[in-house]
Amino acid sequence: MSDAPSFRTGRTPWSTDPVLELDRVTVEYEHDGRLIPPVLRDVRLSLDEGEILLVIGRTGVGKSTLLGAMTGAVPHFTGGRLSGTVRVLGRDTRAHPPRTLADVVGVVGQDPISGFVTDTVEEELAYGMEQLGLGRALMRKRVEETLDLLGIAELRDVPLAELSGGQQQRVALGAVLTTRPGLVVLDEPTSALDPNGAEDVLSTVTRLAHDLGVTVVIAEHRIERVLQYVDRIAHVGPDGRVLVGDPRTVMSSSDVAPPVVQLGRWAGWSPLPLSIRDARRVGTGLRRELFDSEEPAPSGSGARAGAGRGCSGTPALRADGIVVDFGEVRAVDRVDLSLDPGRVCALMGRNGCGKSTLLWALQGTGRRTGGRVRVPGGDPGATDPRDLPAPTRRRLVGLVPQSPSDLLCHPTVARELAASDAETGSDPGTTRRTLDTLAPGVPDELHPRDLSEGQRLSLVLAIQLTARPGVILLDEPTRGLDYTAKAALSSALRHLAATGHCVVVATHDVEFAASCADRVLVMAAGEIVADGPATDILAGSPAYAPQVAKITSGVEDDSRWLTLADVEAALPGGPR
Repeated sequence: MSDAPSFRTGRTPWSTDPVLELDRVTVEYEHDGRLIPPVLRDVRLSLDEGEILLVIGRTGVGKSTLLGAMTGAVPHFTGGRLSGTVRVLGRDTRAHPPRTLADVVGVVGQDPISGFVTDTVEEELAYGMEQLGLGRALMRKRVEETLDLLGIAELRDVPLAELSGGQQQRVALGAVLTTRPGLVVLDEPTSALDPNGAEDVLSTVTRLAHDLGVTVVIAEHRIERVLQYVDRIAHVGPDGRVLVGDPRTVMSSSDVAPPVVQLGRWAGWSPLPLSIRDARRVGTGLRRELFDSEEPAPSGSGARAGAGRGCSGTPALRADGIVVDFGEVRAVDRVDLSLDPGRVCALMGRNGCGKSTLLWALQGTGRRTGGRVRVPGGDPGATDPRDLPAPTRRRLVGLVPQSPSDLLCHPTVARELAASDAETGSDPGTTRRTLDTLAPGVPDELHPRDLSEGQRLSLVLAIQLTARPGVILLDEPTRGLDYTAKAALSSALRHLAATGHCVVVATHDVEFAASCADRVLVMAAGEIVADGPATDILAGSPAYAPQVAKITSGVEDDSRWLTLADVEAALPGGPR
């Protein structure tokens, strides 16, 4: 009998050893020549074939370090000191850096397109096998199997740059699978995906584990999307210790939890529900109480009253007939839009529908083939931001892009803050005071790229706000943020609206939209196909309804409660 690895996962078919084993793993880094407290402390973990592990924890606690230790990137690429033992399919990562684990470990990062090295889908699927020196016939066979497995055969010759976010994620996963790894590590695989795209990718991942025996590790902040698919959870605590257990046990005390778990804790449901189906089964009494209660007043989750009706007076921004073409592709198709001050508007829709393109067209620096944008406050006759000089435009419309780092160019936080004050003619310390209201205590001496995702986003938002624009546009601002950080951002955006700003957030995060938006716009194929109050648009959509709305909806009636805060406001004494 041959000892060659099995076709599926790189394991010998009779192996009973763990696919992944961490034994008393501690990771420490140095700062100014001294070891700082361990990022990970005495981690013990073992995963068998076909298991799906979810890694959770607050932003910045060490989840990425844990993933790096599993793949050999820590300490070979990151430096630092790793004590203990990490084995992948029996290979000790001390003796096997990532390049010698490439046949057994596959890694898909947060931004798939940044990891692509070829031009088309078929070439990308074949690249990893070429590096392993596999034969042409075997490569061709595996490419065809992977195209069928992921349902992307029609994309074979499509340039990677033309794929939607969900398609890119599937191609990145396919490029890993063609090498037949036993372990696949996914870092926030759904962060850039719309709800339907995220469900497609997670269904594919589940099939890989259940049908092909691939062991999967997923790190994800949007736990509500992933929880129902996983076998175990590894919770990374602020002290570096990792609690590993079954999902219900870990979620009962976790400091990060999706709305379904938060609602279950508040309602005292036992066993704790982990899915919408579980929660609806035990939530009949709660639904009865809610529908018997009076219409809830606006709660802390958003100024719902009057949402979508607009305000009297001059709009903060008006757009007429906006068209954006990229060659023969029409990304935005004759969009008319009026945005009022004092409102938070969520712009939603599937990947590739034109949300980001529309934001940049409204801001004035993006491509615009036709149409006009008018914003009060510019020079007479020149209120289209596109026609204004950059300093004036910035005082009218501010935009925080998907990658906030794109707007940061100085070596320290202090230099960024000082430059912002100088560019806007503000008193020294103005931007720092704004930053402290969003994220207190961000150190002046740090490089902006060394900040956490939430701190970096807050820094860029503070820089934009220092110019005091009437309109604030944000493109996918919740990527990389945990629930606490998203709640803080939601509060900050509601405060901006309360002080007269118009806020527009392009987002796939339905839970975040439910927490802060008054009005929701839905785009499809470059057009706005739905526009109305957040409660009406979100609760009535199978794709965009938040978890609480799905749990509290009736058979024929849409829910009026989008968040736990809404439920608490309707039943201030708690459920009976």
